[in-house]
Amino acid sequence: MNRRKFIGRTSAGILTTLFSPGLWNVSFPEQKELNFDFKPYKEGDSLVPVLQVTPENGFYIHSFYDICPWSPNGRYLVVNKLPYQGKKPQLGDKAEICIIDLNRQTIRTIYQTKVWSFQVGANAQWDAISNKYIYTNDLINNQPVCVRIDITNNKVVAFAGPKYDVSPDGRFVAGPNLDFINITQYGYSLPDPPNGIPNQYRKDQMSSEGIWLTDLKTNSKRLLASYNDIYEHASESNKKFYKDGVYYGFHTKFNRQGNRIMFVFRCLFEGKGRNASLFTLNTDGKEIIQCLPYEKWNQKAELGGSGNHPNWHPDGEHIIMNTVPTWLGYKNMMFSMFKYDGSDFKVLTDNHLGSGHPSVEPNTRYLVSDAYTKQNWVVKNGEIPIRLIDLEQDKEDTLCTVLNDVGNEGEMYSDEGGSQFKLDPHPAWSRDYTKICFNGAPEGRRQVFIAAIKSIIE
Repeated sequence: MNRRKFIGRTSAGILTTLFSPGLWNVSFPEQKELNFDFKPYKEGDSLVPVLQVTPENGFYIHSFYDICPWSPNGRYLVVNKLPYQGKKPQLGDKAEICIIDLNRQTIRTIYQTKVWSFQVGANAQWDAISNKYIYTNDLINNQPVCVRIDITNNKVVAFAGPKYDVSPDGRFVAGPNLDFINITQYGYSLPDPPNGIPNQYRKDQMSSEGIWLTDLKTNSKRLLASYNDIYEHASESNKKFYKDGVYYGFHTKFNRQGNRIMFVFRCLFEGKGRNASLFTLNTDGKEIIQCLPYEKWNQKAELGGSGNHPNWHPDGEHIIMNTVPTWLGYKNMMFSMFKYDGSDFKVLTDNHLGSGHPSVEPNTRYLVSDAYTKQNWVVKNGEIPIRLIDLEQDKEDTLCTVLNDVGNEGEMYSDEGGSQFKLDPHPAWSRDYTKICFNGAPEGRRQVFIAAIKSIIE
């Protein structure tokens, strides 16, 4: 038997033993900790205390607004250190995954990966029960697959399937094939292939691609639901609309209980468009439901924009999302909530227009969001507000504002493709809902901040 078949390389180190098909033990040398001081941000000019918690030695972001960057015990924060900003990601360049010890004010690199982007970095995250595992992706034999890092002993294992999200108990990862995300939207996967052109599916792949589920205990990967399976559960009008298109997957998220998955379905015609709708399904692949059809997602607002950013409510039963509910008489973007099956749709507040990336705490009393620079109904001075809305009192506060200009004169996109000039704050709750983590670039360099809100919530 040729031993070379059992040895390969990732971006981080030499792969050693192949324990079972697709299961690799990865070498990554232990890195030194860097001591640094957290820096007050806008001291005396913010509603609550805010700290910059990343050092000045690089370009940092946390993962995404619906991923908690805090470890379950609250001691550590996982962040992504990007190799540069201001140019399109190049395949082969490496991003670093770092953990910040919030007690000791130190930072340490725990892994490097070729699977990264500007919106979610390396999409690094914890599960909900362990303080030692961080999950990301890397290229193994040129395939993007889930990698799990044990921060206590530096052991790294790579699995058979890709990760867009990890189940709360750390048992499963789920997601579409990460090689086919850039064609619908840059910033959420890995750099383009060497030719610089995003990969596209063929129509005949719709039964062999879709949502992949990998059991990390057994390292078994299976197609949970194909794109054709999902298409068949769309409304009749949506099936007619989508029929001749090519289907793609995007955000794939477990609910808090780990028994349902939310999935953003997109359809391209001749390689163009998004044409999104939203589905949920059980983690056994059954009960596929289109909970927000194409026509409701894609209503246009008078002030600009359409539906965006669905996110599980902490109750695991509802979804929070910006919509333009014209069918209820609204003309602009509103913060909305509905059940996983599409029922019980409601607008959360009539007096505060939707924007950015909204999420709520378990009691649905407080909503946090940010905004895009162009959303001038909340952005007044060019700085992005971190919005906290008390839905019970129907009152809005700005925790602070932050600049997000990282070049290109504030224009987020360039002709070369990529999202290198895009930086969203992506405000994310701490696990006890007393802090907010967000991105910013007050001096033109990507950094991560924490706002302490305990003093202003009841």
